[in-house]
Amino acid sequence: MKKIPSLGLSLALTAALAVPAGAQEVQDILAKMIEAQGGRKALESVLTTTAAGTVELVRMGMSGGITMSQKEPDKLRIDIELMGLVITQGCDGIQAWMTDPQTGASQEMPETLGRSMRRQAVGSEALLAPEKAGITYTIKGPEKVGDKDCHVLEQAFADGARVVLLIDASSGLLLRSRARSQDPVSGGDVDTETIFEDYRRAGPTMAAHKVTVFQGGIESMRMIFRRIETNAPLDDAFFKMVR
Repeated sequence: MKKIPSLGLSLALTAALAVPAGAQEVQDILAKMIEAQGGRKALESVLTTTAAGTVELVRMGMSGGITMSQKEPDKLRIDIELMGLVITQGCDGIQAWMTDPQTGASQEMPETLGRSMRRQAVGSEALLAPEKAGITYTIKGPEKVGDKDCHVLEQAFADGARVVLLIDASSGLLLRSRARSQDPVSGGDVDTETIFEDYRRAGPTMAAHKVTVFQGGIESMRMIFRRIETNAPLDDAFFKMVR
């Protein structure tokens, strides 16, 4: 689950001459992404985001409702309702946890899943102040997605994980991401590609309202968000593991 991933960084004018080769191009791409999502002030004004819609687990032949709730800078909760059962995953900024859909009991996530959840929980800080989140970017592109020219950035996290981002060179919007992740069925690592589509206004920012995930080249999950609300009150306790 992917939460719909955010990116950006500004450079001090006095340091411009000291920028390493390629770094200025990275800064320019990130700045364009910020503008595409509504601008720095708009992103800074969003403290919480709640996205609600439908989810289809294609490989399992199951569908239901999904609500994703995020609170800046590093809290995330995902609630999925399938066949009358609710599956919850959460991160309170430190601890990542999940519920057993059969018993409703909560437990800490296994380490690999927990690291992934904590990465997903990083909000607009990954854009506006990546150094605070321990994130760095390296340019890898260009590449084409269909008929669109794309910039390619590699996003490196402090835990060693890397995500490749394909950004529309014209609009500055994120079109795809690629990473290695854990297959929920086999438990092994698998190449994962996430496609972001149907960008529309969500409060003061732009957000993808359709997200499709492929694992090992096979479609595994499809999410369509009917409502994305910003700055609804969300208490920190909402993201903590229920005991």
